[in-house]
Amino acid sequence: MELEERVSELERRLEALVGERPDAPSPTGVDFWALEGLKQQLEGAAGGGVLYTGAVRLPTGERYEWQYGALTEQLLDGRDGDPEEAHDAEEGVGRAPAGPDWADIAESFAALGHPVRLRLLREILGGRRTAAELAALDETGTTGQIYHHLRQLTGAGWLHTKGRGRYEVPGTRVVPLLVVLAAARP
Repeated sequence: MELEERVSELERRLEALVGERPDAPSPTGVDFWALEGLKQQLEGAAGGGVLYTGAVRLPTGERYEWQYGALTEQLLDGRDGDPEEAHDAEEGVGRAPAGPDWADIAESFAALGHPVRLRLLREILGGRRTAAELAALDETGTTGQIYHHLRQLTGAGWLHTKGRGRYEVPGTRVVPLLVVLAAARP
């Protein structure tokens, strides 16, 4: 390989690495269209809020579109609910419904806290749906250990059974799972 080709290849690789996780630019302009839209929706909400959304197509061809938003106050106070209801609450019309305490959410996070469980979720999203297919994977443990992990994920709502021995990530959990994984990246 000639020097020029080598340099070009190194530049291409560097661009790919930087493109995967660029430094965060300042939140203005077209790069932050979702943020700008959220700020418009939150006018009058003193503490602001968060929004996560996604439109995904899995390797299996399944498509999911999903979004969820919450006011900062709701999240910090342990309340959950529709941001519109919370906005009405500020105007004295009502109060957002009480939601789970942060401690109640720990089980959901704990279920994701094992590398084998994350691998099982990835494989299920990729199309391996039966316990037999999952048990055939290398480095996932014994059949009993796999069933233990599947029970943990099912109990936390990250999976549900579809027929005998078939598992799937519920449609309402696909985008939130991918958001949690993206947020957990260093």
